[in-house]
Formats: sequence, structure tokens, C-alpha cells
Amino acid sequence: MADETRARVAALGRRFESVLDLGGPVRVWPGAVRMALAPGADVDLVADEDRLPFADASFDLVISIGGLANLSDLPGALVQIRRVLRPDGLFVACIPGGLTLGELREDLILAESALTDRAAPRIAPMVDAQSAAGLLQRAGFVMPVTDSERVRVRYSSLSSLFADLTAMGARSPLKARSPLRRDVLADVGQRFSARADADGKTAITIDLLHLAGWAPGTAPGLDSPLARAIGQAI
Repeated sequence: MADETRARVAALGRRFESVLDLGGPVRVWPGAVRMALAPGADVDLVADEDRLPFADASFDLVISIGGLANLSDLPGALVQIRRVLRPDGLFVACIPGGLTLGELREDLILAESALTDRAAPRIAPMVDAQSAAGLLQRAGFVMPVTDSERVRVRYSSLSSLFADLTAMGARSPLKARSPLRRDVLADVGQRFSARADADGKTAITIDLLHLAGWAPGTAPGLDSPLARAIGQAI
């Protein structure tokens, strides 16, 4: 995700002097101000994405890899990102969305329904590309662009998948969750293994959504002069 996003920004051929690296599990942009989701290095800032602690028009570029995926107020965060961008500033992000973890979601629903006659929400809702473009536009971005990239990641066991999600800080953020019974979890594991390929590994779908939007420019009558010239590059 980080490599692809950096490559898309590099394709613009534009130098960004002031950059905000917004959340996510890894550093993306060398020399950027980094706002982490959890305490980290001394140079990290910790704050809520929908209340960014920066003045208006502080950055030329805001970049976010994975950090916006599980927000309770994504529209509010996008408004804040737009606020801290300078005129003709660029926002780029990559988040999991669409049908990400669709197989796991189905296994959980089927297993819990079969054993308890109900199915509690276990995986947070995912935004799709079309909805993401609409959110960018509502937040005040011009020339919003979204596209999706589907990858398949294969795991030898359900526990391996859970270990990855835990290490990424990507376990379900849903506030209202009932405990997952052990017999339900065992059933999910069996369903997961039943879908394995010949080598014993089970594929999981990951839809990566790439988002981009520009802050409006300053020239009268133009949404963004620079965006109209090079916006299609991403």
C-alpha cells in the first residue's frame, strides 16, 4: 500500500515541502510530520483524525496508509484533512474497503447463525470506491479520484489471519460486540479450512481503495489550476 501510494505521488513530478503522514502502521513519507494512532517515537503526534491539531492550510500533501479504515467519523476526518491543506494541496490515501475479508465475514455469519440462531456484527462496515469519491466531494475536495485494487492473501490457518489482523491493529473496532463463543469460533475455523486450496492455504480477499483529492486553488473560476493540469496522473 505504501509503495503504490508513493509511486502515484512521484508520478506527478511535484515537490511537496510540507507533508503530513496521517496514521497507519508504518512511516510512509521521509521527513513528514507524522500523526500516529498510538504513542510511538518522540516525533509522532497523537490526536483524533476528526480533530487535527494543526492550523488551516498547513500542508502541501496529506498522505494516509491504512489509518482511516476504522474511523467512526470518516466524513469528519476528511473535512479536517481538507482544512489543513493549502490551496492546490493534495490528499492521497489507501485503505482496505469493498469486499475486504468478505470470506471471513460470511464464515462468521454462517457459523454463528447455525449454532446460536443469530449473527452479531463482527467486522466493521467497509466503504466502497463510489462512496469514497462522494465523501471526498462532500468534504470539499475537487477532482476526487478513487480506484480499487484486489489482492488475494492466503493463510495456512484462521489463527494466522487473526495474528496478522492483531499485529496491524485491525481487529474489529465495533463498540457493541457480544463475546464470540468457542464453539462458533471452532466452526469458523472448519469453514475456513474447508475452502483451502490443494496446498492447504485459504485465500482471503483484500480490496485496496486508492483515494485522491485536491484542495481548491486560488485562481478565480478554476477548481484547481494545478489539478486540471496533472490531476489525471493519479
